[in-house]
Parts: sequence; C-alpha cells; structure tokens
Amino acid sequence: MELLEQFWKKEKRALARIISLVENNGPEKEEVLAKIYPHTGTAQIVGITGAPGAGKSSLTDSLIELLRREGKTVAVVAVDPSSPFTGGALLGDRIRMQNHALDEGVFIRSMGSRGSLGGISAATKDVVKVLDAFGYDYIIVETVGVGQGELDVMHVADTVLVVLTPAAGDSIQTIKAGIMEIADIFVVNKADLPGAGKMVTDVNAMLDLKGEQLVWRPPVVKTSTTTGEGLEELLELIKKHFAFLAESSELEKRRQERREREIIEIAMNALYRKLKFLLTEEDIKHLIERVNRKEIPPQAASEELLKRLGVRR
Repeated sequence: MELLEQFWKKEKRALARIISLVENNGPEKEEVLAKIYPHTGTAQIVGITGAPGAGKSSLTDSLIELLRREGKTVAVVAVDPSSPFTGGALLGDRIRMQNHALDEGVFIRSMGSRGSLGGISAATKDVVKVLDAFGYDYIIVETVGVGQGELDVMHVADTVLVVLTPAAGDSIQTIKAGIMEIADIFVVNKADLPGAGKMVTDVNAMLDLKGEQLVWRPPVVKTSTTTGEGLEELLELIKKHFAFLAESSELEKRRQERREREIIEIAMNALYRKLKFLLTEEDIKHLIERVNRKEIPPQAASEELLKRLGVRR
C-alpha cells in the first residue's frame, strides 16, 4: 500500500491521512492497523485530565517546549468537545498550540469526543497506536474538559496527570473519588493564584490517609505556565514515574490490562453493530412491550437478543 510506504518514510502527510482513515472508519482501517501494530509500544503516553479552565492546554504547550529542548519528538491528541449530532470538533487546541505548528518534531491533532462519556473518543486509542508506530517519543493525550467523566484516560495513558486549580474553586471535598483515583501525578496549576498552597496540603493529606496501600504515591507539584514555576519539576516527575513503571512489573501490567479491556470493547461494539443489523425497530419494540406487559423479564428479552446473534441456542 502506497500510503503505508509513505508512512514508513516518516511523511507527515501520510500520517495525517492514516489518522483520518482510522478516525472515520475507512475501508482500509483494519488492514492499516494490522500492519502498524507490531511497531507499537515504544512511546511514553501521558494523559492530561481535569476540569474546564484548569489550564490543561497551556500545560501541554509548556511540556512540548521542554521536551523539544531535549530533542524529544512529541505528538498531541487533543480530544475536543463535539456535537453528538454532527461530530464536529472545536479546534481550539490547535489555535492555542500554533507556536509549534512549523516544528517537524511536533504533531498536533484535534479529535472530537463524539459523545463519548469518558472523555476519550472511540478512535483515540487507535490514533495513539498510529502515532506510536510513527516513532514519536512522547504522546500527550489531553481530554475533554468535562471534569469527572474523564476516567477513560487511564485506559490509554501510561502516566496520568490530574490537573487541579484553586481558581476553579476545587477542593478535595468537591472532587469525586474516581478522578482522584486515576492520578499518577497531581498538578496544582495556576500556582501564582491564592489557595494553591492549601490545595497541595489537602491533596497530600488525602494521600496520607491511604498510607501503605499505594504502590506509587502520586507526587503533588505546583505549576504556573505564566511564571514557569514547577514545569521542569513536572517533566522530571513524568520521567520518574515511567522509570518506576518500567523497572517494576507495573508498565507491562497496565498495558496488559489495557489490551484485555480493548479486546472486550471491540468485541462488544461488533456484537452491538451486528444486533442493530439483525433487528428491526419493530423487533425491539415488540420485546420491550412484552417486558412492559410483564410477560417476560428483562433477562429473558436479553436472552432472545443473544439467540438472534447466535450466541445462545
């Protein structure tokens, strides 16, 4: 395939076309992913999540700059809010990161969340594989700024940064457990604003309660993209965390869990598509009406659907 030949020659135009192919479920998607998959697994994948206005894009921009100074190549997947009806993404992250537009060692791609509740679109994982195979040293996945719904980032990243900010009125009491549980590093951003120090203390107090349960105690770092405070320290912590994962069995364990989850997700999506193909609206309506009339329980209706799929006899 000519497109793949160009891809292996590190042509960015071919990279962009393959990403579009993957994102839009093009006819050659499966063939392309099968060819590139053996070349994945070398990039360090960093997920950045947090509430709206936390400064995630500014942090991403700063990390790109620091990594480029070290000669590292960086790809960014910025998952933008998108309409569940049109699928159109707001390309705000592209605008914010224009400083790096002409840098050959940087690739930035905005993707719509397409109504995904976890903050990660269905195609994001495949796009990360494409960027990994292309040879980027670091891949940063910045998720939709919807706060608590962004837990899916842990299923794509090796290192997860949870970005908090005193400006947003965040407190340990108001942040739900889920988003706090996925953090490998806590970033208290906009450290030049009042309340940053207290937030660091509060997060550390929360971590103290967990005590020896933690295999890795997430460090808490104050940053400011305005003054530059803490940015180099943050990058060092990202490297330190990845080194910890690589030296222990945690990196392979995390990636293995991700692969298992992905296999099940792909199978479930395929079954759902097959079910939609085999069933008419009338079929589904008929089953629902039978459940409503208490003729059959929901479990029996589900069994009927599984029989249609050939999963049950």
